[in-house]
Amino acid sequence: QVQLVESGGGLVQPGGSLRLSCAVSGSIYRVGTMTWYRQTPGNQRELVASITDGGTTNYADSVKARFTIFRDNAKNTIYLQMNSLKPEDTAVYFCNAVVKIHGASVFYMYWGQGTQVTVSS
Repeated sequence: QVQLVESGGGLVQPGGSLRLSCAVSGSIYRVGTMTWYRQTPGNQRELVASITDGGTTNYADSVKARFTIFRDNAKNTIYLQMNSLKPEDTAVYFCNAVVKIHGASVFYMYWGQGTQVTVSS
């Protein structure tokens, strides 16, 4: 009933920029906090950045001042602007959202399929 679709990943040189997007679709009543995570092989997913429906943001220390998360509530979409990319930013980036669907009394958590970001020269 709810889908999260990420896009914008790819290969970029160190120091370059990428913008990821994540769109939520389906039988949506309300979208709450949305979050970007990333994961490398053999490691747990780590939080990169989150944004509440009111616009409050939170960042991992490793990406502060380089990444910016923002959202378009009318489109139920979030973005992650990634600047000054480093090889250690290489990972699969996943979008996460807490969503209340029509007819539900609680929020449920949903995940996207992930998008690969590779930072290499």
